[in-house]
Amino acid sequence: MKKFRNTITVYTLALFILATSCKTTKPLENNAIKNMPVSFSDVKDTANSASIDWKLYFTDPNLIELIDMALKNNLDLHIALQKMEASKAYVRSSKGALFPSVNANVNYLGRRFGYYTMDDAGNRTTEIESGKIIPTYLPDYYMGLQASWEIDLWGKLRNKKRAALARYLSSVEGKNLITTNLIAEVANSYYELLGLDNELEIIRESIKIQQSAFDLVSVQKEAGVANELEVKQFEAQLNSSKALEYETLQSITEIETRINYLLNRYPQTIKREKTDFNKPLSIVPNTGIPSDLLKNRPDLRQAEYELMASKADLKAAKAAFYPSLNITGMLGFQGYKAVLLPQSLAYTAAGGLIAPLVNRNAIKAEFKSANAAQQEALFNYQKVILNGYIEVYNELAKIRNLEKIEEFKSNQVTALSQAIDASSALFKTGRANYIEVLLVQQNSLDSKIELIGVKQRQFSALVNIYKALGGGWK
Repeated sequence: MKKFRNTITVYTLALFILATSCKTTKPLENNAIKNMPVSFSDVKDTANSASIDWKLYFTDPNLIELIDMALKNNLDLHIALQKMEASKAYVRSSKGALFPSVNANVNYLGRRFGYYTMDDAGNRTTEIESGKIIPTYLPDYYMGLQASWEIDLWGKLRNKKRAALARYLSSVEGKNLITTNLIAEVANSYYELLGLDNELEIIRESIKIQQSAFDLVSVQKEAGVANELEVKQFEAQLNSSKALEYETLQSITEIETRINYLLNRYPQTIKREKTDFNKPLSIVPNTGIPSDLLKNRPDLRQAEYELMASKADLKAAKAAFYPSLNITGMLGFQGYKAVLLPQSLAYTAAGGLIAPLVNRNAIKAEFKSANAAQQEALFNYQKVILNGYIEVYNELAKIRNLEKIEEFKSNQVTALSQAIDASSALFKTGRANYIEVLLVQQNSLDSKIELIGVKQRQFSALVNIYKALGGGWK
């Protein structure tokens, strides 16, 4: 009867522990993810430029060579690959936690029983071998295997493995994101460099025109037709253009250095043909439908995997409230003399439920932290979706508007180029003053540089739309 009462007491205590362990903090409600619009504009594309290989999207052979080198040598890309390897190793580690752990163990323990102790009193007259009393100092040798295994009753370890796998996949998408950004940065820098080359050529052509005007007004001054003020005004404009020439040369140096950095090499001249900048833009980007971003954009896929990992973390944190079942065992040889080990087989097996009681506040804190991280990942996922759609939308509008801007800027350049010829002819015959000539020359230079800037922005928009659609990493 007493044994029965003890058994009831043990089971009652176990049920109490299990019941108190199951009362977890309720998770916050997830906000619904907003659906994306069905299209980026009134026209729905069936094709998507993101599916095009970057070697087909970018046709400049010099640019293709630079991107190839960047993909092989860029340090950020190499760092991302190492992060992938670290994440993969953690997946293996979390998977291994699901299986028993078995270790080989060779151990020596020396013990001396104290006088007037229970051990001494019990062992003083006990024989360890026939005719031999247990000595006061007793060595203990052990050689064998030790095993431990946490049975994953509530899915804590499985969810940790799922979280590790999701984070590994997130690191893969992180590498893909770096690849896409790297291609876009090299391409944008390359087209910026071509734009500066053409800008430098225009500045030097303007310097020649301004030099001719300065020489003419200097001759006119000697002939008494012009005065010192006119000469100094032409000279000031000429010096301003020469200073602009060196500013442009410095910008070219900096862009070349930036490209070389992306290629992981020291500064050197970037191979390019400035005439490629004047070729018409033949690329017509196809956007597909907005939902294509979910499968193409690495940053969006990365955020999705991070959300999956945070959900698994939350489930693992919730499982920490429940009792854990641990099984341990030992099998080997044990004795007080090494020579006796082969004759002394020893083994143990134990299992038990461990439930958190005193440290529940710490577990609750971990659970709330995981819950907040899951909500943060959800909001970040929504943010990345919205940002991806807006990037594509803006770049499409930019491409359309830059076509109109280029048309008007080209007309402006043509008109001002004709105005330079007209003002120079009128100035020579005295029918136009020097202010008019200076103003036309300066406006012509500014408009040509602005047109170069518009063309460079067009190239940049085409690069950015390819990047915004999630292309380049496949």
